[in-house]
Amino acid sequence: MRPRKPHIWVEISESKIEGKTRIMDALILSRIQFGANISFHILFPTVTIALGWMLLFFKLRFNASQEQRWMDAYGFWVKVFALTFALGVVSGITMSFQFGTNWPGFMETVGNVAGPLLVYEILTAFFLEAVFLGIMLFGMSRVPNWLHTLATFLVAFGTTMSAFWILVLNSWMHTPAGYELRDGVVYAVDWWAIIFNPSMPYRLVHMLLASGLTAAFLIAGVSAYRRLIGDTSAGVTTALRTAVYTAAILIPLQIFAGDLHGLNTLEHQPQKVAAMEGNWETRSHVPLVLFALPNEETRSNDYAIEVPSGASIILKHDPAGVVPGLNDFVAENGDILHPPVAPVFWSFRIMVGTGLAMLALAWTTAFLVQRRGVENMNPWLLRGLVAMTFSGWIATLAGWYTTEIGRQPWLVQGVLATKDAVGDVAAGMVLSTLIAYLAVYAALTLTFIGVVFYLARRGVVGAPKRADIRMGGINPEALMEK
Repeated sequence: MRPRKPHIWVEISESKIEGKTRIMDALILSRIQFGANISFHILFPTVTIALGWMLLFFKLRFNASQEQRWMDAYGFWVKVFALTFALGVVSGITMSFQFGTNWPGFMETVGNVAGPLLVYEILTAFFLEAVFLGIMLFGMSRVPNWLHTLATFLVAFGTTMSAFWILVLNSWMHTPAGYELRDGVVYAVDWWAIIFNPSMPYRLVHMLLASGLTAAFLIAGVSAYRRLIGDTSAGVTTALRTAVYTAAILIPLQIFAGDLHGLNTLEHQPQKVAAMEGNWETRSHVPLVLFALPNEETRSNDYAIEVPSGASIILKHDPAGVVPGLNDFVAENGDILHPPVAPVFWSFRIMVGTGLAMLALAWTTAFLVQRRGVENMNPWLLRGLVAMTFSGWIATLAGWYTTEIGRQPWLVQGVLATKDAVGDVAAGMVLSTLIAYLAVYAALTLTFIGVVFYLARRGVVGAPKRADIRMGGINPEALMEK
C-alpha cells in the first residue's frame, strides 16, 4: 500500500480545519523566513573565517620580507573583510530574534544546551573580534607593527572560534548527545559529549575548508578582474597567485573531508543520505544516480541516469554494500519520517557539481601559473576566475540546504520536531516580514557585490609603503606627505 503524503502537506491542502491550516501555513512560512535569514547570514562568515587568516598570511609575509606587494594585498583585502564582517554581524542579530518570535519551542525545549553554547560564542569569539577589530582596521599607523599583527591574528582566531561554537550547536542538533529529557525539556549532563558530539569534527572541518575555498575563489576572482581592467601591480599578482594555490590545495582536502562527513551522516542520519542518493529501497548494488526526477507519489525516480553500484562503492566501499532506502522511514500510520527528497537530492548535486568545477579550474590555473606565471595568463582563464568569484557561496548554500532540509521533520534529531517548535504567529505577519527580509537581503547582497568590484576598480589607496615603516610602526610624516 502506497504511503500517504507527508502530513504537513496534507494538512495544508486537504484539511478543512481553519486553525490547523493557519498553523501549518505559519510553519512553512517561518521555515522559509529562517532559511532566508540564515542563507543571507552564512554568506559573510563563510568569507571572513578564512579571509582573516589570509590577511594574517599577507601581514606575516610582509613582516618577513618587507616586500610592498604583500602590504598592498593586505591593504585591499582588509577593506573587503571589514565590509563582510559588518554585514555578518547585522544579519546574525536578526536571526537571533527569530528564536523568540518564530521558534519559541526551540529554546523552551533545548535552551539549556543551546543558550550556553551561544553565550560561549559571545564570550570567546565575538568580544575578541570586537576588541581587536578596531586595531586591525584603524591602528596600523597608531600602534607598533607587532601589535597590529597580533590584532590581525586575534581577529582571525575569533572568527574561527565563532564558527566553532555555532557548529557545535548545529552538529548537536543533528547528532544530540550528553543530555537527558525531564518532562519534555532537555538538560545537559555531559558538556564534553555535547561539544564533541558524533558529527561535530566532520562538520567543523567541512565548514572551515568551505570557508577557505570561498575566500580563495573570491580573492582569485576579484584579482583576475583587476588584471583584466589593467591593474597589473605586484599586489594584485601576489594575491591572485596565493588564492589559486590555496584553492588547488584545499579542494582535494574538501572532497576527502566531505566523503568522511557523508559516511558519518550515513551512520547517524541514514534517511538524509537516502534522500541525497535518491535511493528508495534498502538493497545492495545501489546505483549512483547522476540525474533523475525524484517522484514521491510513486516512490521512484523518473528519467534516471545511473552508474551501476556507484552509491554502494562510495558509501560502503563495496559494490555489494547495502544502502538504506527511503521506504524504511515510513511510520505504520503512513507518516513520512524522511526529508523531502527533491530539495535534498538536487541541492546535493549542485554542491558536488560546483565543487568539481572549482577543482577543475583551480588545478588548471595553478598548473598554468606554475608553468607560465600570472603575467602570462590567458584572458579567458582570467574571465573564468571572475565567473567563479562567488562559486564558494553557491557550494556552501547548496551544502547547507542539503544538511538542514535533510534533517526534517526534526529540528533536533529524534528530540524536537520542527512543527512542535513553531510559535503561534499569524501567517500573514510571517509572510509580510518574509517579503521585507527578502527585499532587504537582495538589496544588501547586490550592494555588497557592487562595492567589492568598486573597490577593485578603485584599487588600493593609502597602503603604507616600505619606506614608511619606522621601528615597527608608521612614520606619520610620510603619511602626511601622501
